[in-house]
Amino acid sequence: MKHFLFLLLFSSATFLTVSCNKQKQAIDAQNDATQNALDHQKDAVAADAKEAKTQVDIDTKIAKANIDANKAVDQAQLDADKKKADAEAAAAKARVDAVQK
Repeated sequence: MKHFLFLLLFSSATFLTVSCNKQKQAIDAQNDATQNALDHQKDAVAADAKEAKTQVDIDTKIAKANIDANKAVDQAQLDADKKKADAEAAAAKARVDAVQK
C-alpha cells in the first residue's frame, strides 16, 4: 500500500511539473510573439518617420526653389520697370528739347 501511495504521489507530482512547464512554455511563447509584434511595429514607426523626414526635406527644397524663382521674377520685373522709367524720363527730356528748338 505504501508503494502504491508513493507511486500515486510521484505520478501526481510529475504530472503537475509537466503541466507547469507547458504553461510556462506557453507564457514564454506568448511573450515572444508579443515582443516580435512590438518590434515590427517599432520598425514600421521608424520607417514612417524616416519617410516623413525625407518628404519634409523634399518639400523644403521645393519651397526654397519656388522662393528663389519668385525672387528672380520679381527682380526681373523691377529691373524692367527701372529701365522703363529711365526710358520714359529720356523721352520726356527729348520732348522738352524738341519743344524748345
